[in-house]
Amino acid sequence: MTNSSLTTRYEYGGDEFVFVQLSEAMSLEANFKGMAITRKLKERNLEGIIDICPSNASYMVRVDPDILHPDELIRELKVIEDSIEGLDIEISSRIVDVPVLFEDPWTHEAVMRFRDRHQDPDSTDLEYSARINGYNSKEEFIQAIDASPFIVSMIGFVPGLPWCFQIVRQEKQIEVPKYVRPRTFTPERTFGFGGAFAVIYPVQGAGGYQMYGIAPAPIYQKEQTLPDFQDSIVFPKQGDIFRYRSITREEYDGIRAEVEAGTFIYRKKDITFTPQEVLENPEKFSDMVLRRLYHD
Repeated sequence: MTNSSLTTRYEYGGDEFVFVQLSEAMSLEANFKGMAITRKLKERNLEGIIDICPSNASYMVRVDPDILHPDELIRELKVIEDSIEGLDIEISSRIVDVPVLFEDPWTHEAVMRFRDRHQDPDSTDLEYSARINGYNSKEEFIQAIDASPFIVSMIGFVPGLPWCFQIVRQEKQIEVPKYVRPRTFTPERTFGFGGAFAVIYPVQGAGGYQMYGIAPAPIYQKEQTLPDFQDSIVFPKQGDIFRYRSITREEYDGIRAEVEAGTFIYRKKDITFTPQEVLENPEKFSDMVLRRLYHD
């Protein structure tokens, strides 16, 4: 069901930016609303708009104020928002199988190196996250991640990093804090979790999310040698539905060999859905997504 308590706030960012907050808290409804507004704004192709940047529960638009005054843009945005009342829209997207090797040796080494920056130095990130979310074991916790797909709610922080919000009811959302102090090292393709968001780190670098495993396939490739990267150096798109699937070391090594040979292609299916399908019955929608991805 839709949440009538969502309130929209419009703010100026200097002369060139309009920032719009749709909700103070992240929710599937807020994300769908932002996705719908920014897609409709792009379709209108208004002269003077330089860039549109959707986020988890907000979005920002850059304009040329000599062509389109920010006040005129805000009036247009309010018209668009009114037009999608009830979220009676269709979203065209992709379902993607994203393999993950949990408890791999590379992220585990990083996990152990930075225990002094963690809330619980005596536990691994997986053990700590399982415990604070009420699971009896890290295996149960991994199964909860594996069981329901995630929607890519935004792309950002570093190029290509997908923020992913699990398609489950609010009370079942996994939530974990970031490290007390950021790490100076995170392996490339680390699968991590922070707040209510799962991510894959596209490149090696600093980070503060809990580390659970590693993806064998890239989500960012500047060389664009793999088939999935022919049109863009970044694979994820806002609105994609990722199924993070736990794999064995043997499957991991096999996929890495395909990546190095330049033949790896993500398993994916196109899908069209409405936000109401997700919001009214996320379990039914998730089951449909998994059937379509693996059996249709």
